[in-house]
Amino acid sequence: MKYFSKITAAVCAIVMLTGCSKPLVTEQIQQTEITFSWWGNDARNKYTIAAIEQFEELHPEIRVRCSYSEWSGYEARNRLQMISATEADVMQINYGWLSQYSPDGLGYYDIYRLSADILQFSGDALRYGIIEKHLNAIPIAMNTQTVYINKTIYDSYGLEVPKTWDDLFHAASVMKKDNIYPMSAASKAMWLYLIAYAEQITGKSILNENGRLNFTKEDFKIMIEFYQKLTDEQVFPTIERYQRIELENEKYAGSVAWVSDAINYFGSAIENGREIVIADYTTIDGNQIGQGWYAKPATMYAVSRHTEHPDEAGLLLDFLMNSEEMATLQGIEKGIPLSTAAQNVLRQQDLLDNIQYEASQKMDTCSLAELPTTLENTDLIDDFFSTCNDVMYDVVEIDIAVTDFYNKIKADYFK
Repeated sequence: MKYFSKITAAVCAIVMLTGCSKPLVTEQIQQTEITFSWWGNDARNKYTIAAIEQFEELHPEIRVRCSYSEWSGYEARNRLQMISATEADVMQINYGWLSQYSPDGLGYYDIYRLSADILQFSGDALRYGIIEKHLNAIPIAMNTQTVYINKTIYDSYGLEVPKTWDDLFHAASVMKKDNIYPMSAASKAMWLYLIAYAEQITGKSILNENGRLNFTKEDFKIMIEFYQKLTDEQVFPTIERYQRIELENEKYAGSVAWVSDAINYFGSAIENGREIVIADYTTIDGNQIGQGWYAKPATMYAVSRHTEHPDEAGLLLDFLMNSEEMATLQGIEKGIPLSTAAQNVLRQQDLLDNIQYEASQKMDTCSLAELPTTLENTDLIDDFFSTCNDVMYDVVEIDIAVTDFYNKIKADYFK
């Protein structure tokens, strides 16, 4: 393999580092240390650490120091690190961070400057990581919010798998006597779910082709009122009351969640003999087109623009995306890999067959729009639900609240 051009930059440090490599062994080998960060649960941490150990065996000249945590802590720490230029050499990033930290394409290292061997992807897949002609990040897999239904619970009430918004309200009217919600969602999933509803009702997209705000105050009012109706009629718990453990406790009979979260959300239910199915994307009339639903990269890998070791970072990036070792350990935990090399490994091992794969197949059957990165801005989402709470708890009259919210987001996010 051919590797890479050298650059000079500040030494890359990282907060709260946890070493996942063995103690430094010299044996006349001069080692270069690089840093690598990711988020995930214990299962992801375990297989990623195992993969890094294999990488270090293949490349004894490189030592990898790792940092990892759950999502919430990772997101907050990443923000601090990007501001202070102390991010890891190689890092897992969220798609929405590209517009947040690299609007001009210069916030991350240009991966085009590394070996072409890394880029075992179609051009269409790589476009998600290109900002101003710079390849800032490589998508690991594609993702969309998906409707998962515990059919075992629905069957116990004599209910069909829901296809429409009305189906969900009907299910709530039947299940509420047992304090069971037919559907659930965390804040980002709920936000995108409400956008889907509003786009179907209004017949227009929240943003125009240039990424400018296309919704009016009245369109956001539709979203807020529908959220209140969903929670008032016990179709969904409020986002503040949402607890994922209630899926296992069977207090939620379904969830809107990413393709990449299928196993995390429903693995236990499947192991306990429950039938979990992928429902159609919720629409007004039950069609399967999925108007108002968006797809995006599940997660991405990026290289720090401050790295002093692009060659070594490139070797690690190639290993994470394309190696047989990583593909075997990771499977489809992060979604169906876009790397052709990784796909070939999983196909040979018959690993492309579970609920996550089914969710990915559902995504591929519909021509879903590309999710604008702005819509994943956590501050924007927090502002929206803060406005919802002000309305729902009678702090502010809805028209005033919507006007304030609309003016704020135009000034802060859609200038």
